[in-house]
Amino acid sequence: MADVYEWQITAEQLSKRLDAVLAEEMDISRSAAQQWLEQGLVTASGKTLNKKDKCKEGLLVTVQVPDPVAYEVVAENIPLNVMYEDRHLLVVNKPKGMVVHPAAGHYSGTLVNALMHHCGDSLSGINGVLRPGIVHRIDMDTSGLLIVAKDDKAHQGLAKQIKVHSFTRVYEAVVVGNVRDDSGTVNAPIGRHPTNRKKMTVTTSHSKEAVTHYEVIERYAGYTHLRLRLETGRTHQIRVHMASLGHPVAGDTVYGPEKQPKICQGLNGQCLHARCIGFVHPITDEELYFESDLPDYFTTFLKKLQ
Repeated sequence: MADVYEWQITAEQLSKRLDAVLAEEMDISRSAAQQWLEQGLVTASGKTLNKKDKCKEGLLVTVQVPDPVAYEVVAENIPLNVMYEDRHLLVVNKPKGMVVHPAAGHYSGTLVNALMHHCGDSLSGINGVLRPGIVHRIDMDTSGLLIVAKDDKAHQGLAKQIKVHSFTRVYEAVVVGNVRDDSGTVNAPIGRHPTNRKKMTVTTSHSKEAVTHYEVIERYAGYTHLRLRLETGRTHQIRVHMASLGHPVAGDTVYGPEKQPKICQGLNGQCLHARCIGFVHPITDEELYFESDLPDYFTTFLKKLQ
């Protein structure tokens, strides 16, 4: 039997298209939200809602969450560094170079392929057949901690915490140049780059609020080791924000120079690690916090700088 999810339209969601709000509320893609609406899975007061319907404040929306589709991604026996696991979720320490979920050019060797072998059918299906269990992501060349949901209830609970910014997410990075202040905050909205659709940028056009707090751990000749705490979680947020300050993440060929200095060439991508993650367990209400060691590529680079 399908899960039922209900929420009341808020003043913030007023007058937005229902498919956009549904996608945001349920943490699914816009196309998936439109499919749910077309399938008659979204109602209010017994009336089936349309994807073009505008939201009305206070309206109680009921969603019949469809049963997960049989996964089409192949399970692969890839070793996982599991920091925590129970029947509802797990916390994984992702290595640098691993793609989180299948996409064009990466249909095998991803974290999802590994998770399907590790978890079998025990992954939330709310995010579709290519992203089972994936609540939030980190870039291929960013290492570190992320949470995977095993059921839809856990997925929705975690997604709500991300939405209200109650997650603790702390990263470490080495950035180019000498960051002047010992600590600071970047509060600058992020949206899609106007000419390069694969990039994000600081912009006021079609953007979302983005806030990053940083503090200096150590300074080196030409580089700074930072601790960064995300208040929001936008795509490429740290990389975009640091580049906007004139301090791109070392090794980042997208937001920094395409031709990297010799000292950075062994990094094979940005020197950025998701070090700590804290959240409230969506089922048990237990406060959980995890920290991972800096990986070898990161510590090796620090030794080079010393």
